[in-house]
Amino acid sequence: MSFRSDVVIIGAGQAGLAISRCLTGLGIDHVLIERGRVGERWRSERWDSLRLLTPNWMSRLPGHLYSGDDPNGFMHCRDVIRMLEDYRHAFAAPVMTGARVRQLCESAGGYRIATDRGEWFARTVVIATGACDKPFIPAIANCMTDRILHLAPSDYKNADHLPKGGVLVVGASASGIQLAEEIHRSGRKVAISTGRHVSVPRSYRGRDITEWLDLCGFLSDPRRPDADPQQIARQPSLQLIGSDDRRSIGLSELSQQGIRILGRAINAEDRHMQFAADLDTECAAARERRHRLLARIDAHVADNTIEAPEDPAAWECGYVPDNPAGWLDLKAEGIETVIWATGYRRDYSWMQVPVLDRHGEIENTFGATAAPGLFALGLPFMRRRASTFIDGVGRDAEYLAPLIAKQLNHPAGSLAA
Repeated sequence: MSFRSDVVIIGAGQAGLAISRCLTGLGIDHVLIERGRVGERWRSERWDSLRLLTPNWMSRLPGHLYSGDDPNGFMHCRDVIRMLEDYRHAFAAPVMTGARVRQLCESAGGYRIATDRGEWFARTVVIATGACDKPFIPAIANCMTDRILHLAPSDYKNADHLPKGGVLVVGASASGIQLAEEIHRSGRKVAISTGRHVSVPRSYRGRDITEWLDLCGFLSDPRRPDADPQQIARQPSLQLIGSDDRRSIGLSELSQQGIRILGRAINAEDRHMQFAADLDTECAAARERRHRLLARIDAHVADNTIEAPEDPAAWECGYVPDNPAGWLDLKAEGIETVIWATGYRRDYSWMQVPVLDRHGEIENTFGATAAPGLFALGLPFMRRRASTFIDGVGRDAEYLAPLIAKQLNHPAGSLAA
C-alpha cells in the first residue's frame, strides 16, 4: 500500500510535533511517521524519576505556552508525555504510530519512505528523530568482562533493578551525575568517571540559571558556519538537576555525599579500568567555563540595571580533586554495574540520501541539507545553543517551516526570503 503527502515528518517527539504545528498553521499537507507512540523515547528510554532540566515556563512550543500553576517547577517525564499528547490533540496532528521507517531514498519529484506499514511518497521530508538516538558506548567497553552488567542511561529505570553491588557511572554530564546521586541514595557504593564537564549553579542572583541564560542571550548564541559537528556532538550538557528543592549538583556535592570521583576512563581490560591523570586540569577548565558564564550574566545585569543580589558563593565552585589515576580493579571494589553515560550518536542506516558526513551525521545548514527538500530538526546546537532544549526546538521549527513552504512553492514560502 502506498500513500502521498507534500511533507513526511519522521518522528513524533517534540521536534516532529513542533514542525507539524507550524505546517498546520500554514495549511501545508503533511503526515508524521512514528515508530512507536507519540514521544516514544520519553516513555521507554528514560529513568523513572527523571525531570526536565529547564523550568516549566521554558517548555514552549509553537502555539503552546505552559499554563499550569508551577511555572518555576521542573516537569516529570510522565508530564512531558502528557504535554506532548495534549499538544498533538490540540491541533489534530496527523500522526501514524507504530510505523518504523525502513528506508528513505530519492524518488522522482521527491522521496520514497518505506515503512513496515506501507510506502509514502513526499515532495519534502523532515528528519525529526532527535539527538538521543543510539547510546554511544566507548570501544573500551568491549575489552571488559561480561560478568559486569553494562547499561546505558536509556536502559536504566531505577536502582531496584540493578545488581546489589557497587556502580561505576562513566560520564559526568547531567545524566551521569543525576544517576550517580540517585543510585548512591539507594545505599550502593558509587563511583563516577569524569572528563570534560560544565559546572553551573542551579540558581544565581535570585533566579534560575536557565532564566539568566535566556535573558543574557547565551541560549541564543548562533551556531558558527564553520563549527565542527563532532566537537558540537561532544559538548557535555550542563551539570543540573530539576528538583523541588532547586539544589545544585556537581562533583563537589557528589563528593560530599560519599561518591568517589575518578578521572576520565581511557582503557579497560577484563575487570579493570584505567583512568587518566588529568582530572585536576578538567576541573580547572570547568571552573573557568563557570566563571565566564557568570561574568556574562553579571555584565547583562549591569548593562540593563537589573536588581539582583550579589551571589559570591556561586563563584566558589569547585571540587578540588586528589587526581586519582591508574588502574582500578572493579571486582575488588565491589562494582557489579557500569553505566555508560557517555552521550548519544545518530543512526541513519535507513537513509539512502547522500547527506551524511564521514561520522554518519547529517550535514545541514540550520536544518536544510544539500538534498533539495530534505530537512533535519531536533539536533544539538542546530541553529543556536537553545536547539538542545524543547523551547529551542520550537523556535527552530518556526524558522524551518517557511523554508519548507518555499521548497513546495507554497505562498508562505515568501516568509523565508
